[in-house]
Amino acid sequence: MPDPSGLLRAMFHFLYSNLSRILLSTFGSFGDLYPFLALGAELRKRGHAVLLATSESYRSKIEAEGLQFHAVRPDVSMEDREMLAYVMDAKRGTERIVRYLASIVRDSYHDVSAPAAEADLIVTHPITYGTVLAARKLRKPWASTVLAPISFFSPHDPPMVSPAPWLHRVSMWGTGFAKLWMEPSKRHTLRWIRPIVQLEKELSLSSNGNPLFEGQHSPSLVLALFSRHFGPPQVDWPSSTVTAGFPFFEDRCAMPEELERFLNAGPAPVVFTLGSSAVGAARNFYTDSLRAVERLGVRAVLLTGSHPQGLPDRLPDSVIAVPYAPHAQVFARASAIVHQGGVGTTAQALRSGHPMLVVPFAHDQYDNGERIHRLGVGEWLAEPKYTSDRVEPLLARILTNVSYSQSALAFAKSIRDENGCAAAADAMDRLLNSCRA
Repeated sequence: MPDPSGLLRAMFHFLYSNLSRILLSTFGSFGDLYPFLALGAELRKRGHAVLLATSESYRSKIEAEGLQFHAVRPDVSMEDREMLAYVMDAKRGTERIVRYLASIVRDSYHDVSAPAAEADLIVTHPITYGTVLAARKLRKPWASTVLAPISFFSPHDPPMVSPAPWLHRVSMWGTGFAKLWMEPSKRHTLRWIRPIVQLEKELSLSSNGNPLFEGQHSPSLVLALFSRHFGPPQVDWPSSTVTAGFPFFEDRCAMPEELERFLNAGPAPVVFTLGSSAVGAARNFYTDSLRAVERLGVRAVLLTGSHPQGLPDRLPDSVIAVPYAPHAQVFARASAIVHQGGVGTTAQALRSGHPMLVVPFAHDQYDNGERIHRLGVGEWLAEPKYTSDRVEPLLARILTNVSYSQSALAFAKSIRDENGCAAAADAMDRLLNSCRA
């Protein structure tokens, strides 16, 4: 008979050797945090020990999901309206974020180095520059992530950049024309990231390319955390790319009681939201939205965040304003969704199966809005042009033209057939197994 104690030891060795310590590193808004919470939950379900390293302000949210937390500078607050207005600028918002993160890359590197040294696998966000350097310096198994297609910056799928959306029309003339402006753009950004390059040299690391572009990608595994239907794979993406799909985080927050009553009391409303960052730089978005829906005679839900937004104290009975509601729950009960185009909000809107109007402010939002237009599930209107006079006819068309709702329903089915969390976790497990081997 086999030795029971030997069998137990073998089983313990098998289980222990296949469970790993995984460090997830992210930075930004809820749209940057939630995909990592979803991945963390999936990895923990598989028995891995997961540590999520990010801003201190997210500690309670992360620990509430049963994940370990580690603070990494900078600490950001989604309640800082001045900061949000500063970075949600179409012309210079991305530059401002990158320059700031580059200026404190030494702090970020210092904060993350200890947990990185203990990790069996490090997973980075596109702008967690300090963690990328730590993974490379420690020669740890490393997987990078891409949350939105624009981060691949491919001339074969030319991005729409917020400082100059019109360049996208030039790109449509062919790959050669796209390269004409994309290559100089890459060189221009080298001025933004000098502190990162300097620290890379001090750590005796060879250049991995521009940290904003090719330098963000791991040679071992790049996880494209969006649907291949939203951003089709391109020939110039890194060969290590796995297009996993959107990793949906299921927010367990309850629907506000007053919102539940409103939704039950009449037809499906148009839902207006600016996510967790643009909501702090909303300007006239909510007041113009209110005027547009009053003229159209449709019901509306305004998700305003904790900010006043200039709305009147008393709203019409057909409109309700609440600070927050879980997007997945409220979008499912909408007639249409008007949002800022952040990739997390866009993914939830796509999954809902309802048409949408994207109102991009900055960063990847213009590119996501253009993809929504190309898919036929909605339209986009840049925030500076967002007025009630423009919104009213555009929203009327989206609500009455059945092609939008039909396309949205078909795309939602494609999204639901994917499992971004499982596909990404499978790829990470394969990387870990190959490293053990």
